[in-house]
Amino acid sequence: MNLRLRQMGRPYRRLCFSDPGEGTVVKMSALSWKPFVYGGLASITAECGTFPIDLTKTRLQIQGQTNDANFKEIRYRGMLHALVRIGKEEGLKALYSGIAPAMLRQASYGTIKIGTYQSLKRLFVEHQEDETLLINVVCGILSGVISSTIANPTDVLKIRMQAQSSTIQGGMIGNFINIYQQEGARGLWKGVSLTAQRAAIVVGVELPVYDLTKKHLILSGLMGDTVYTHFLSSFTCGLAGALASNPVDVVRTRMMNQRVLRDGACSGYTDMEE
Repeated sequence: MNLRLRQMGRPYRRLCFSDPGEGTVVKMSALSWKPFVYGGLASITAECGTFPIDLTKTRLQIQGQTNDANFKEIRYRGMLHALVRIGKEEGLKALYSGIAPAMLRQASYGTIKIGTYQSLKRLFVEHQEDETLLINVVCGILSGVISSTIANPTDVLKIRMQAQSSTIQGGMIGNFINIYQQEGARGLWKGVSLTAQRAAIVVGVELPVYDLTKKHLILSGLMGDTVYTHFLSSFTCGLAGALASNPVDVVRTRMMNQRVLRDGACSGYTDMEE
């Protein structure tokens, strides 16, 4: 007897039962790779489209540090002022400084995050309509911590290149080697605890808010399962995640931008101070 369980927009599971005397054989559908691939592609596309804004965010977060002379000056008054000033003083190319590690980060972080999130949810409940806020939050936090920890070196590279675009020498590979030679593996995982905390907040807020917003819009009849519904849900969850994680994000960005040599010398924040 074959029983197929289908879900709205989800890979189905096919359960194949043999005769009772022969035992039960369960075969899973081989479609579980889709959330990973689609999640990674969506993350990379979004990163390319919004990268100049992300760069201005990094510049705004690292300026005004009293313990680092390189970033003590308040150069930018806001996002628009930063975009214009960077474009005029450093050229339009500078607005995409660090785009290579950013795309690599999304290829790893985004793929693992969304794919793991969807897979974890299916471990708790079979159908999307049976999901609860608690399940979504727990799965979101777990997937965020796992994916951000793995992708932390690409995050460090991105922030370093964004912060010092005018003085960076070489490309992504050259900077990766430089960080490893001067700071060791510790430098590549600088601020990993804060990265995990931020990811837990962001994913724990964003993914559940996205799912619940989309579910409410569709089931209430306000909107159908259209691209506009997904856009509105994405906008809502992105805003919620940014507001919730911004304080931790500022501390994380400043820590990652520091250089800690192999002998432990560091001019700036330390893990204990954070």
